[in-house]
Amino acid sequence: MTDRNPQNMRKPLNCDFLLGAYREHLCRRSAMIIATEKRLAGVGSIADFASGHEYFGLHFRNGKWIFREWAPNASAIFLIGDFSGWQRLSEFELRRINQDGVWEIVLDQEVLIHNMHYAMEVFWQGGSGIRLPAYARRVVQDENTKLFCAQVWHPEQPYQFKNHTPPAEYGLLIYEAHVGMATESGRVGTYVEFERDVLPHIAAAGYNTVQLMAVMEHPYYGSFGYHVAGYFALSSRFGTPEEFKSLVDTAHGLGLRVIIDLVHSHAVKNQREGLGDLDGTRHQYFHSGERGIHSGWDSLCFNYSKPEVLHFLLSNCRFWLDEYRIDGFRFDGVTSMLYLHHGMNRVFTSYEDYFNVQIDEDALTYLALANKLIHEIRPDAITVAEDVSGMPGLASPLRETGGIGFDYRLAMGVTDYWFKLFDIPDESWSMSGLWHELSNRRQDEHTISYVECHDQAIVGGQTAIFRLIGKSMYDSMHINSSKLEVDRGMAIHKMARLATVASAATGYLNFMGNEFGHPEWIDFPREGNNWSYHYARRQWSLAANYELRYHHLNYFDRTMIRLIRDNDVFSGLPQLLKADDLAHVLAFERNGLIFIFNFHPSLSPTDYPLEVLPGEYHLILDSDAPEFGGFSRLTPDQQYFTLAEQVGSSICHRLHLYLPARTSIVLKKIR
Repeated sequence: MTDRNPQNMRKPLNCDFLLGAYREHLCRRSAMIIATEKRLAGVGSIADFASGHEYFGLHFRNGKWIFREWAPNASAIFLIGDFSGWQRLSEFELRRINQDGVWEIVLDQEVLIHNMHYAMEVFWQGGSGIRLPAYARRVVQDENTKLFCAQVWHPEQPYQFKNHTPPAEYGLLIYEAHVGMATESGRVGTYVEFERDVLPHIAAAGYNTVQLMAVMEHPYYGSFGYHVAGYFALSSRFGTPEEFKSLVDTAHGLGLRVIIDLVHSHAVKNQREGLGDLDGTRHQYFHSGERGIHSGWDSLCFNYSKPEVLHFLLSNCRFWLDEYRIDGFRFDGVTSMLYLHHGMNRVFTSYEDYFNVQIDEDALTYLALANKLIHEIRPDAITVAEDVSGMPGLASPLRETGGIGFDYRLAMGVTDYWFKLFDIPDESWSMSGLWHELSNRRQDEHTISYVECHDQAIVGGQTAIFRLIGKSMYDSMHINSSKLEVDRGMAIHKMARLATVASAATGYLNFMGNEFGHPEWIDFPREGNNWSYHYARRQWSLAANYELRYHHLNYFDRTMIRLIRDNDVFSGLPQLLKADDLAHVLAFERNGLIFIFNFHPSLSPTDYPLEVLPGEYHLILDSDAPEFGGFSRLTPDQQYFTLAEQVGSSICHRLHLYLPARTSIVLKKIR
């Protein structure tokens, strides 16, 4: 993505003097990326190379069905399905067409029809098994047998997109969502319901991007979509490809861009429906031996050094852009990809951690090529890296030595810091420490900050509001109730979000429902909870009920997001005005707005001095306002005037403010 404001131009990676000692490593990385691209693409482009989805899998071409699969260890492959009575018949045997292990069969048009089910029976020396095609575009599960099979998807009237992709705004306001758990009833939601019920909510809330989880086919619902089996198959438990295309199209019409979670960091172990042992060997797509197993995730690790694997993964990136017109990806588990130790039980404390023998340079090269490919196809596409390690260069442009090319990286330390604060007394909070965490980021990279995403609420964790309020969530959220921990939780919930989005570099993220303080945690149906959907849903009615305090949080979030957009906050750089650890006051200026936070639990100074530019300021947001569930301790829409004061030999201009405890205000300079 392109910066439109000179203040926000990224500083080159080589401006970091600490990287000087590692310049050789950075140069080697860049050279490896260039050499690998040349080896893969030859005289063509990486976009031309990433077209495996148009060659492999099932396609209808010139009145014939053509099916191809890469299976170098196979000795024979048969196509089986409804058309063969699920029997192995000689007329459906594939032929091996080259020494690389590519198999092919051509069938007449009438053999396969829309909605038919099929699979492969693969033979290898010493064994055989039923397998689903690696490039299958539609996979469904039989309700009775619970087995998965591929499905012919060839509708008479394919979906026709109507809306253009909205132009990219500077700064992302991401609404992270999961289609299946987006309904209030205890069941799996659908693309149709999400399009009808949730997209309008996201657009009305002011967000400009929706990030969808669990879009790729995954056999176990409770994996949250992170144990992928079908990389080219849209998750069928939520609906059909045409319905998902309609969802994306409608989002575009509402001014929302759509990105999806891309899980190229590992794959599910399943053999029938996954890539594990597809041709009788586990090392077809993955590393052999222990390196091929991710012990922490019980999954398989891709071998990024193999051209065929790069062909598969890069084609997968292009497929989702081409077929469904999505606008980019959040790359999941990037830390796991970058390091041979997967970042497990590691603390990254020095640059040496980023330049040692534990770096998987093949994976790093793949990530760089994926970014180049995505932006070559769609220059306006969005790529976000989920990396907790802080790898330098990850979100730096490829043109920089050592740059890997992501547009954004998640500022994962921000949420960790907030949840640490939630667990200690307010009196112990450090404003200088908070500001350091909110603003601590590499100048050569764009980042996305958040108070909480889905990770904090997965079973074993809690949402921020539940962490703050605890069991009072169950009996004290009525507007007429009075409980100190609820008042505290409501106030901090609002302040934390405002401080995070206002200080964020170039992006902010919220998980579905957390804007109104969705209670408790997330837990998908599993044996341990008696297959309950109680915690795998969103209780939208809480925010719609004006007798409950959730609607106050919801209204504050909408007002906050609109303020950020209407004032183009991300186009300026935040400048610290004060981090007062004694008074628990934090204040900073950004793009003409003054953000002031009094985190003190009880002290409300009536004449707090704050040095600013001379002029007149208008109160445009007060977290303590009654419409936000506050105590209305400030007069709405009031104006503030600076006073010129002698300080030594200089004249400074100060505002003198009444700052109610646990309140944040935003002032705008009007003259």
